Amino acid sequence: MRHPVRLSLLLGSASLAALALPSLAAAQSTTAPLPALVSEVRIPNQMFKLQNGLTVVVHEDRKAPVVAVSVWYNVGSKDEPQGKTGFAHLFEHLMFNGSENLPDDYFKYTTEIGATDLNGTTSFDRTNYFQTVPKAALERALFMESDRMGYLLGAVTQQKLDNQRGVVQNEKRQGDNRPGGLIQYEIFGNLFPAGHPYHHTPIGSMADLDAASLADVQAWFRDNYGPNNAVLVLAGDINAAEARPLVQKYFGAIKRGPVNVPAMAAVPPANGKTIVMKDRVPATTLTRTWAIPGMLDKQTPALELGGSVLGGLASSRLDNALVRNEKLAVSVSASASPQHRVGLFSVQATVKPGVDPAQVEKRLDELMADFIAKGPTREELKRAATQEVAGTIKGLEQVGGFGGKAVALAQGQLYAGDSNWYKKQLEEYARVTPAQVQAAFRQYLTRPPLKIRLEPGERPAYQEAKGGTAPKNVGTVPTPTKRAIPPVGEFAALDFPTIERATLSNGIKVTYAQRKAVPVTTMALAFDAGQAADAPNQRGLQGMTLGLLEEGAGNLTSQQIAERQEELGAEIGTGSSLDRSTVTLSALSANLAPSLDLLETVVEQPAFAPAELERVRTQALTGIAQQQRDPNGIVTRVVPSLIWGANHPYAVVGSGDAAAVKGFTRADVVGFQQKWLRPDNMEIFVVSNLPLSQLTQQLEQRFGNWAAPAGIAKGVKNFTAPPPRPASPTVYLVNVPNAPQSVVVAAQVTPLDPRGDVIATQAGSEVLGGNFLSRINMDLREAKGWSYGVNGNFSLNRNGVPYTIAAPVQADRTGDSLVALNAQVSDMLSAKGVTDEELARVISNNVNTLPGRFETSTAVLNAMLSNSLLGRPDDYQKQLAVRYRALSKAGIDGSLRQAIDPKGFTWVVVGDAAKVKPQLDKIGYPVQVIEPK
Repeated sequence: MRHPVRLSLLLGSASLAALALPSLAAAQSTTAPLPALVSEVRIPNQMFKLQNGLTVVVHEDRKAPVVAVSVWYNVGSKDEPQGKTGFAHLFEHLMFNGSENLPDDYFKYTTEIGATDLNGTTSFDRTNYFQTVPKAALERALFMESDRMGYLLGAVTQQKLDNQRGVVQNEKRQGDNRPGGLIQYEIFGNLFPAGHPYHHTPIGSMADLDAASLADVQAWFRDNYGPNNAVLVLAGDINAAEARPLVQKYFGAIKRGPVNVPAMAAVPPANGKTIVMKDRVPATTLTRTWAIPGMLDKQTPALELGGSVLGGLASSRLDNALVRNEKLAVSVSASASPQHRVGLFSVQATVKPGVDPAQVEKRLDELMADFIAKGPTREELKRAATQEVAGTIKGLEQVGGFGGKAVALAQGQLYAGDSNWYKKQLEEYARVTPAQVQAAFRQYLTRPPLKIRLEPGERPAYQEAKGGTAPKNVGTVPTPTKRAIPPVGEFAALDFPTIERATLSNGIKVTYAQRKAVPVTTMALAFDAGQAADAPNQRGLQGMTLGLLEEGAGNLTSQQIAERQEELGAEIGTGSSLDRSTVTLSALSANLAPSLDLLETVVEQPAFAPAELERVRTQALTGIAQQQRDPNGIVTRVVPSLIWGANHPYAVVGSGDAAAVKGFTRADVVGFQQKWLRPDNMEIFVVSNLPLSQLTQQLEQRFGNWAAPAGIAKGVKNFTAPPPRPASPTVYLVNVPNAPQSVVVAAQVTPLDPRGDVIATQAGSEVLGGNFLSRINMDLREAKGWSYGVNGNFSLNRNGVPYTIAAPVQADRTGDSLVALNAQVSDMLSAKGVTDEELARVISNNVNTLPGRFETSTAVLNAMLSNSLLGRPDDYQKQLAVRYRALSKAGIDGSLRQAIDPKGFTWVVVGDAAKVKPQLDKIGYPVQVIEPK
């Protein structure tokens, strides 16, 4: 469960019923006008209220047999009284620990019904709970949500409170352990004075979490979780007529409670304070923060779009000046983050190593002053607004999750009393003028900001939890109310789109699927390269080459490429796995032709200008230095070579080897591009609302004549056998002084064939470590409270499959956690194989979630890419239900035992050696202290 500091406006999660955009033919010469896009964005919905005050919003979307169920409570961290910080978030955790008629972990019941996109989050202003369920399980899902809304306290015990207190404190440690993770406390603690509702962050303080009692928890529930303090949104395969009797049936008997009236928090006076902090960072980071009005203020759209123009867009003023042209900073950003009542405006710059931070401070002052004096141009505002609307359209398929239709409706209803508020916000974006931005900036951003300078150095001692300070057994637990749990209906089968194929004139293969729910085309140009294409002495060359593709191509500069994407509402991106390098395009289908023109230029005509190479090199080296200081980054740099051997293609070193990156020349980059990023090494994968015939014609025009470079052979990867698994475990310890957590990782290369039948093995992995209810997570998180979350998974690479366990744990339980993990693995692979309950859960979860898992075009595209990489048939996803239903306990146990050797793990621990090594020495494994790579 998450506690985001920034509550996004989530406009990228809205939807539309029908989008009457210009035709593809018309779009070849012009881009779709912004007003036309905005006017067609809508989420038709109906609202009704129960007598107990529960507000219900329903949106009908019949594209898939799933329904998003989202409940938003009008209470967040800003409503916490002094001395009880973190209560809203702590209570969110308890809502997942069982109710009176569903006493086990909530995820047990969601797994049974095939729920996807499920979680809960706490912000300053609200707490929400959400899941997307098959239509056949909707009645059960409503029962589940109503049981924890109205019938919870009979299941909340002191033991559960103590456990989740530990989990939340480990969640706090996990965030605080990141370099720069402590800045948020300084921002909110200083920008908003003591007593202000936004003075503290949602995660709360260790001391207040220690002090939380059972009586406190019970009072929080009674005061804030009544139906008349909540909004329920149902979005998907349902309408209001169907929804009303079901909601009445399960929520109607719940009694009213108090209604929280959010405090009218004002924008506080500026204090102009400057704070210097030190942390494990490679370069100085400058942060400036102003308090601004909340999301309902009339000036907020101008502040948001102004922030995008100043430092949010790829073409932003700050990025162009400080990063591209003057090369004073490695990265910059600016953004408005409106909460309900107030918000933040932040500007951040990471200073280029070797540059005086005072020089960057001075230029920031000058650039801000110039922007406020002159304002943005109309063209800049249009690009910023187009990006917002395009993001909205691209998110239209998802009914739930963190940013689906249900979120947009619930947020508007809760904060503005209007489920259609998202629409009004988009219209406001389209109307914002340069003068409005200028006026808003003059009012709020000419005041002295809070300045924080984060410098490289040792962070101060961590404020740890004391533990056990709350009074025990305080509060009366009510007698549980018995309710009949409704059955589920017949689950619908997966409707995976038919895969079609085409071949361009030069032999490039096109794999295609049609999805008509939104007018968007998503594609991936997949090159058989990836991180494995880097030679052992050139780790990071693939990443640098990809990173330079958008930094100038054809006759376009990097600035012009960024601006053109923003004009079109298109997104060109690059990414890589071990086996593939990809260039992706997400485009409004109305603007597909000019978007493809831009993609063609970027991929076929990269400039690799020396100045841009040096800038990207500096960014890469700074990123590497950051990885070397981040516990999770250290793991990615250390583990691969330990299990694969230093010269294996899969022995990647995070984002690259610093010594190699320093020496890359333009010839190296060009050489990589010509060997690997070429038409005879590429396939195109597309999901679109447009028919294949139209797409093939468009792709042929851009890529059909692309020829491989003459006289240059295609790249070849040199795979060799990895070293044998160790006969006994060894622990490698990387010292990070004062780390409040240790990151514990166990990894080994398995004999699993990624192209074979891996269903049973993956099912065993799911039981052991692959989801929330897995054995290792339930042990270290839910039983012991030593971690925020633990997982273990196979990685299906084309030429080898490792199994990796990752466990961030509190520092004083590092040794105990390693012992516990080893015991769980050994038990699973010996006498304590899969149980009947676990088998049933694996089958139901993997079969019933299929419609929800492939709800979006992006999910379909990823499935197509995976099928191609691993040699699977086009209908592989349709086969999954039958294959999972055929699983047996013996089959799962046997396959998992063949794949994993309990004694074959290499263990890596990243933590404070002074605290951790004595714990590890007691275990009996040899311990080697090593340095980060």
